[in-house]
Amino acid sequence: MPAMSRLPFLFIVTGIFGFVLFHATSLMSLTGWIGDDIRGPAGWFQVHLFVLGWATMLAMGAVYQLINVILQSNLYSERLGYIHYALFTVGLFGLLFGFIQGDTYWIGGFATIAFSGIVLFVWNMAATLLRAGTWNAITIGTACAVLYLLLTGLSGMAMGINFATGLYNDLHENLFGTHIWLGTLGWFGLLITGFSYKLLPMFYLSHDYPTRLEYVVLGLWNAGVLLGATSFLFGLSAGYKVAALLLIVLAVLCYNVHLLQIRSKRHKRSPGAGIEWTVTGSQIFAIFSVVFAIRALVSPEHLLDTHTVLMVGWVYLSCWVSFTVLGYMSKIVPFLWWTHKYGKQAGRPGTPLLADLLDERKANFGLILILCANLTVLVGLILGSQVVIATGGALLSIVSVAYITLIALVFAH
Repeated sequence: MPAMSRLPFLFIVTGIFGFVLFHATSLMSLTGWIGDDIRGPAGWFQVHLFVLGWATMLAMGAVYQLINVILQSNLYSERLGYIHYALFTVGLFGLLFGFIQGDTYWIGGFATIAFSGIVLFVWNMAATLLRAGTWNAITIGTACAVLYLLLTGLSGMAMGINFATGLYNDLHENLFGTHIWLGTLGWFGLLITGFSYKLLPMFYLSHDYPTRLEYVVLGLWNAGVLLGATSFLFGLSAGYKVAALLLIVLAVLCYNVHLLQIRSKRHKRSPGAGIEWTVTGSQIFAIFSVVFAIRALVSPEHLLDTHTVLMVGWVYLSCWVSFTVLGYMSKIVPFLWWTHKYGKQAGRPGTPLLADLLDERKANFGLILILCANLTVLVGLILGSQVVIATGGALLSIVSVAYITLIALVFAH
């Protein structure tokens, strides 16, 4: 078994900081950035802080740790990982400051630094995967997710060049749609589904479950990502985007069926509140996906309305991606910290148990409140009520900070 590295903890701790900063700034504005100015400086700041400073930072740390577990081999270059962390972190917070200042050159310079970090991450992952030569639904999904992250960065850089120079203005909207589609559905979607095939059986102690649906999900999800990105990039008709959406929805449904297959073969009655809520959250997400697919089929002309995109973006990023990450953190962070600090002392008198590091009842209560607050914001978006959005957003920020504090206190043990 590869030795425990400190590298994932850097990303986890920085991601927790980004999460707290996002909710602190959201609370100060009473989630006012959700609205017509979503594509203004305030919206850019909040969205990139959430997507890059929280979700992507945590995802990168998870990849660095879990890829060792999946492949049972060391990372290609841990030193490259530290350089990646430095470049990505400096670039990210410089980029965020640039958004606040509205300085195009500042944004461009630090976006380039952050993108350089992404390139190193992709290089490190590609070398690690190719050297191991272990190909299954998990490793293929990870490889595809990392590739989509690279393409997301490239499309973002192309948008930045357009802002700075005014070149190819007619392609800006195409690049924007491609950037969003690749980053949300490509990077996060394939990473969460792929890693769930490893994490859920491990926490449920599941054995002898069928794996065919893993490849079905992988095929459908990739087809949806590629078709959607192509339709945005080349300005194809709404029909192609609807078709891409339907492929993703089919993948989500198959993914949820597979989660139930894994759970049905469990040898552990309960893997913990975080894991149970992760599965429940995915089932709720599947229901919303079907409803949205039906709406897209009935009125495809409203598919890219600002109001629709806001609702769908909230359901996907906050109610599924972030909620799933928060659920997994309740198990992953205590496990990693206990292994790092107490692994060699296991069984000795006075050594704390893994279960002592986190109060499951508090974690369960926190996730319930986060889900309720997320749904409150969604209701506000559906009704177009800024009061409901502000109320739900304030509650979400308060309970989210409390929950992540609970997770962070694991490091105090």
